[in-house]
Amino acid sequence: MNEGRRLTRDRRGRGQRGPGIVPRDPGVPERPTRRERFDRLVLDIVTEIDARWHKQLGLVEYAVEDTPLLPDDWGDETVPLSSLVRGSGGDATRLVLFRRPIEHRCESRADLEAMVLTLVVEQVAELLGLPPEDVDPRYGD
Repeated sequence: MNEGRRLTRDRRGRGQRGPGIVPRDPGVPERPTRRERFDRLVLDIVTEIDARWHKQLGLVEYAVEDTPLLPDDWGDETVPLSSLVRGSGGDATRLVLFRRPIEHRCESRADLEAMVLTLVVEQVAELLGLPPEDVDPRYGD
């Protein structure tokens, strides 16, 4: 028997053809997707910071989008990681994080958590007119 040969069947080198885990509920994935994990991370961070600063912030709408919509004349050198649109009148302030550019810059889960925390803290600090270190003591760690 050839030692370098795989013991599992891999027809035509295409790799695994079905799910790695059979779901308990048909049609419902057993593990969360990358998007769902990212959304959960953002929700955890935003909930904690918003609970601390809610009275000073007022009405803020938090959102996650896959990628930013860039104008045709946008340069190739930078891609925004987040967007902050201040509310006016009865409109809520809107803080948007762009998942794909953020994930692209992170090598590990810890990097991703630190990047999301940094972005949210910096945007909230901008809204409050405070230094980021005052918004969350974990900033810069």
